[in-house]
Amino acid sequence: QLRQLFGSAVPAFPPKFYLAMTKSMADERRSQLEQYLQNVTLDSNITNSDVFIGFFRKLQQDTFKIQTQRAFLDVYLADGSSIKLDIQTSDTAERILEVTLCKIGLSRELIKYFSLFFFQDHDDGALSVVKKVAEFELPYVSLQSMKELHCKLGIRKWYMDPSFDTLLMDCRASLDLLYMQAVQEVKKNWVKPTEWQMQELEFLQKNANKAKFLELIREMQFYGYVRLDPCICDYPEEGCPADIYVGHNEINCCIKLPTNQTKEVSFKINRLRTWQVSFLVSTSLTLDGEDDTLELRFEYNDSGTWQWIILYTKQ
Repeated sequence: QLRQLFGSAVPAFPPKFYLAMTKSMADERRSQLEQYLQNVTLDSNITNSDVFIGFFRKLQQDTFKIQTQRAFLDVYLADGSSIKLDIQTSDTAERILEVTLCKIGLSRELIKYFSLFFFQDHDDGALSVVKKVAEFELPYVSLQSMKELHCKLGIRKWYMDPSFDTLLMDCRASLDLLYMQAVQEVKKNWVKPTEWQMQELEFLQKNANKAKFLELIREMQFYGYVRLDPCICDYPEEGCPADIYVGHNEINCCIKLPTNQTKEVSFKINRLRTWQVSFLVSTSLTLDGEDDTLELRFEYNDSGTWQWIILYTKQ
């Protein structure tokens, strides 16, 4: 069906094995299918098509045996408050985002600057952004499938260039959303203000001066970045724990060296050529006694040279 609609824009489907597959052949086939899906989703015309959305809507519902019916869904804001929606279990993330933002009075032309995310609040006060919700994804179904992770559905801005904030300052609803997220990131230690800047932020917050608060915080290191959960990287040595900040065309790694010193390394990302996500089971890599590991590797361009970065996170 996609071929009929989009022709050569759809990548070639991986060839099939017509004989009984060995384990290595099955692994190869799985990898090819994963790569095919990754390539298909790079084209927004395809992912926004009724054929694509309809297929994945049915796939998600069939996989978790959830029929279309009325349900209630909480969508959380960065200040901890939530908006309760009356939805259908088959509603996509795009639909739920539009309804939520219209409820809080956001201008329709500004919706594109925000997105839904799954996140976790931890007992120690840390915040984990688990993933951005794909537009064709069914948030209700995904939450049911991730019950053991105790995830919540929330709204966050969806850009990593802090200068974009100025485009949203004239709308009261978008200003409130940006301010709530900025306060949250300060509270969770995602940004690194100086002592003077911290005092000024506290003064502005106390006086509810949201615009000035956002102007000041844009000057601070890591504002507008997404902070990932602590992970293990292979730079400059294998097995080094690292705090990863992603934003503003860079990946910044605060790496703890074997000498217990911290080394800060910034990888400027001009272009991504290849990315791979793999789930490794019972590998030689052991993280805190756990053998199940998620591996993310991608090839990026830095000053004309293509290089690889590999990140591991324990499951």
